[in-house]
Amino acid sequence: MRIDRTLIALALAFAALPANAAPAPAATAEAAQPRIFRSEGQGDFGGGRLRYAAAVEEVLLPGASIFVTSYVRSDVRDAGSRPVIFAFNGGPGSASLWLHLGMMGPRRVDFDDPTRPRTVAPFATAANPDSPLDVADIVLIDPPGTGYSRILPGGKPEQFYGVEQDARAMVQVVEQWLRRHGRLNSPKYLVSESYGTVRAAVMARLMAGGPTQTGSMDGLTLNGVVLLGQAMDMARGAEGDDRAYLAILPSLAATACHFGKAAPGCTPEGQVAAARRFIETSYLAALHAGSHLPADRKAAVAREMAALIGLPEKDILAADLRISGAAFARLLLAGEGRRIGLYDARFVLPSQGAGGDPVADDPAMGQYVPGFVGAWSDYAAKTLKVDLDIPYEPIAFRDVNGRWDYGFGAGVPVGKNYAVDLAVAMSRNPAMRLMVGTGYYDLVTPLGSADYVVAHAGIPLARTSFHGYPSGHGPYLGAEARTALARDLRAFMSAPK
Repeated sequence: MRIDRTLIALALAFAALPANAAPAPAATAEAAQPRIFRSEGQGDFGGGRLRYAAAVEEVLLPGASIFVTSYVRSDVRDAGSRPVIFAFNGGPGSASLWLHLGMMGPRRVDFDDPTRPRTVAPFATAANPDSPLDVADIVLIDPPGTGYSRILPGGKPEQFYGVEQDARAMVQVVEQWLRRHGRLNSPKYLVSESYGTVRAAVMARLMAGGPTQTGSMDGLTLNGVVLLGQAMDMARGAEGDDRAYLAILPSLAATACHFGKAAPGCTPEGQVAAARRFIETSYLAALHAGSHLPADRKAAVAREMAALIGLPEKDILAADLRISGAAFARLLLAGEGRRIGLYDARFVLPSQGAGGDPVADDPAMGQYVPGFVGAWSDYAAKTLKVDLDIPYEPIAFRDVNGRWDYGFGAGVPVGKNYAVDLAVAMSRNPAMRLMVGTGYYDLVTPLGSADYVVAHAGIPLARTSFHGYPSGHGPYLGAEARTALARDLRAFMSAPK
């Protein structure tokens, strides 16, 4: 079953004038003066009103110009004691605007109906009281080749477009920002999404330093890491690997409930629990038996599975009890002439006329991406006062994603579980904590995968919390999900250290 790996590789997965006019791009990091665009704002966050300073600023590394957007509370005396969140999306090749305008920033993309968003201009932003700006300062990072960040003349893609290369560069960005703003002694958190969870795991391993890591003893420890739509296990999804079907079943069951295809009165949480019981009592053994499974037992499992996920028994038997996310998305509403999204199964589009692009033709990504991109363009220029003659790159599939080095050369995926890197980091740092959040309707990086990967990587569960949300790959789409995630994030950061 290769679709999971392919989709994870593509996934996300989800008022002062500038201090200086933007100079022409410099050829080297050493010769350049970092560009910065400043503004100010205020808003209600976490039930209280506060003021903040915003900055879109350039961090220069040898070979790359990297832009970060920061929001720092400006109405407190001791800002240095406030936590700092460093947030990023994934791809690889994705900018951070999804987390930025979906959850973390002081303003969010304005979708009246999150599952039927406006798909044509004009787009707008709205106040975002769910931003955690009341409990932490926030820094959103766009890696090289995404957003406004670029590889400089003299730099090479292979310096940055790879698992280790990318993580090392991001550690340098974090350290530069902390030094520039006098925040080395502030509590530090990473908030990551999709492939960004791989980045976070490797960064956590690298940050403490050491002769085999960064070559020096950096001593930058993290207070906590947040994984949203985790994609750390790149080994899952190979042909004949039944773990993918076990992992996705709870999400299929929750989705069936959402569309009224499961038992009357069901809830997503109840469906997830029922799916887990079914896996433990019947499904795992049935898949393990393979061709040895008796026909009558196979029929019984298919019958129970049909009631759980809302597909006809014949379709389940035809698939040998193994229903992928792609098959489910195509089959669940086929009788109504509709198909559901993989990135967020709540989104639907007609089956007729569906193209073959795994992202542009996905009912979720195809509908909500225009709103994020359009809203960002307006927000960056008018509110953040960004004045750059550089196009903003939301997701660079061909130039970045397609050239990514997973350890065996550019563009060649490798089967590795990067959750082990996170386990190493947590072993080194007994105070580091982990929060894992997944959308019930995420069929790309599903709920069951998060549970399995973390539980099998040696990560200390006593310092780990798991959360499910009524959303998809971006577990902040929709007011209910966003508010719940904001509540859990605040609790995570405010927990006794």
